[in-house]
Amino acid sequence: MKFAWVDLRSVAADRRESIVDATVHARLAGVLDDRLETLALLPPTVQKLLVTEDGATLAPEAADVADVVLTRIATMAELDKLKLSAADRPDRCGAFVEVVDDPTLRVACAAAQALEYTVVKFRDPTKIPLEIVIAAADKSPGRLICEAGSLEEAGIIVDVLEKGSDGVLLAPEDANDIFGLTTLLASSTPGLDLTTLTVESIEHNGLGDRVCVDTCTHFEKDEGILVGSYAHGFVLCVSETHPLPYMPTRPFRVNAGALHSYVLGADNRTNYLSELKAGSTVLGVTADGRTRRIVVGRVKLESRPLLTVRARSESGVEVSLTLQDDWHVRVLGPGATVLNCTELKPGDKLLGYLATDKRHVGWPVGEFCIEK
Repeated sequence: MKFAWVDLRSVAADRRESIVDATVHARLAGVLDDRLETLALLPPTVQKLLVTEDGATLAPEAADVADVVLTRIATMAELDKLKLSAADRPDRCGAFVEVVDDPTLRVACAAAQALEYTVVKFRDPTKIPLEIVIAAADKSPGRLICEAGSLEEAGIIVDVLEKGSDGVLLAPEDANDIFGLTTLLASSTPGLDLTTLTVESIEHNGLGDRVCVDTCTHFEKDEGILVGSYAHGFVLCVSETHPLPYMPTRPFRVNAGALHSYVLGADNRTNYLSELKAGSTVLGVTADGRTRRIVVGRVKLESRPLLTVRARSESGVEVSLTLQDDWHVRVLGPGATVLNCTELKPGDKLLGYLATDKRHVGWPVGEFCIEK
């Protein structure tokens, strides 16, 4: 789970109180400052991070006020000294490293491997040094926090190398940045409880318009997107990751179904396939219910023969999906079994997802609605 620290060092005095109030209200993890008197005013629900220079003498009350002391370091010798002082209470010590060249990058990597907390600030806009530090810290139990210059950069930092840093440090312009940061941290997608559907019928419909969703992501072999004719039920349509005769694989593509169909996205939001375009997002879903946000790079709408699959859950909920009527269009069954849609027959098992919500412009609503 990602977390965020708020940096008060450069915040204007007249905005500091509102930003602290917003931080506490939003339940962000901590507040960082180089003034002990500021940290002393914070409630116990917020982690207090004190930044000091190497060799600085701490006030006697620092041990009672600061939860973590972050020492600025720039050399391996300074890191070795800090490691010695952190030996007794590693959970209360960390490093603050500004990466400006290769030697300081090496210090940041070593600190991330050795200390409980390592905050890194990068002088240059490239994210390659951050990728290197993330990789170096991958097996370390400590926490890596990267300083962001803006809310937009914080979003990029969170997603670097998919894993991203453990935390983000941001000096907000105002309280709005705090709530934007909260939204950013909540953007990870929760898992879904998939259900088994039993095919009841297959109907060949004739010509209609279907949509291929071409994404900016390489799908896994057990991964696809959830598509259905009804907002309450979806079938897991697999990507074209699996080999096919006569054509190469398209590991970025899902032949998703007729343009009227719903596709499930993040935040329990649906879109019609007809609404998707470059830059839209959908929810990638694996056979065991893991999810991730996926960006659409392109959609292809073409007229093709269609077929409709009707299936039912064990609880009696009917699910419908209209697909291109072609052998190479596939869905997933239990155990990530790959099923060609034209070979489906009554009694076959599919993987799907049931949603109890009705929909209005894609958002869940508590209103009466019948789909059939």
